Amino acid sequence: MRVRTLTVGLLVGGLALSACGKEGTPGGGGGPSTTAAVEANVDVAGSPTFAKMKSRGGVIVGAKEDQPGLGLKSATTGKYEGFDIEIAKLVAAKLGFAADKITFKTIPSAGREQALVNGDVDYYVGTYTINDNRKKQVSFAGPYFQAGQDLLVRKDDSSITGKDTLKGKKVCSVTGSTPIQRVRDQKLTEASNIVEFQNYSQCVDKLLNKEVDAVTTDDAILKGYAAQDPDKLKVIGQTFSKEPYGIGLPKDDKALRDKVNDILQKAEDDGTWKSVYDGTLGKSGSAATPPPIDRY
Repeated sequence: MRVRTLTVGLLVGGLALSACGKEGTPGGGGGPSTTAAVEANVDVAGSPTFAKMKSRGGVIVGAKEDQPGLGLKSATTGKYEGFDIEIAKLVAAKLGFAADKITFKTIPSAGREQALVNGDVDYYVGTYTINDNRKKQVSFAGPYFQAGQDLLVRKDDSSITGKDTLKGKKVCSVTGSTPIQRVRDQKLTEASNIVEFQNYSQCVDKLLNKEVDAVTTDDAILKGYAAQDPDKLKVIGQTFSKEPYGIGLPKDDKALRDKVNDILQKAEDDGTWKSVYDGTLGKSGSAATPPPIDRY
């Protein structure tokens, strides 16, 4: 049976830090106007999370708000924009929820698993690397993007050329992230030189103020910051990990995981994924293709 659809704009919603915000009205700006079709009469049998969404009449999505090109709250429009935000909105549309039925909730990296376990968010889209340790608490759909750990340094710094030149350098990243754990585990710099904050923007401020020597996280995130201040910042360009981004979901909700995987696969097959990428993260000049979806 052909499903009746209603075309709506995937626009970006406003949100204050650590607060919730409903999506804005169409035409509000704040990001690419990628359009998707809101599916009618959607059912995800056996999914308690989807049942909560239907009962509530809306979706609560965990996200980031300080990552240019990925998940950023615009200082000028007060709206959310970026690749992750658009992916989150695409999934919502295909689950039957229009843009004005989405509430974004800012969750820092260290709080992602607990937010899903507690049911504070229905799903999470925010540079969330899939790994076995996290799978002990939550589940993942995807991956929908492949990143790699890199380094952001000041433009005039020639002393750091890769991960093997970090000894004696102050390195900053976000608490609870896989990149800072890798720095610690591989002893890339001394423990006393590891600096952690809740948000990447805090690390970038410290870098610009010469209080740290490098910021490390996924290259996709770092390229966004470098693009914002190209005269002062640069990305080294020597990735030293693989970071598959997934959509975080409650651990035992296989029905919803399968459904979201189907949504992502269709978006990759019909060109929607490329359209979303080109209109957001792709503006940094980096080409990309989606990785194979891992249906575990």
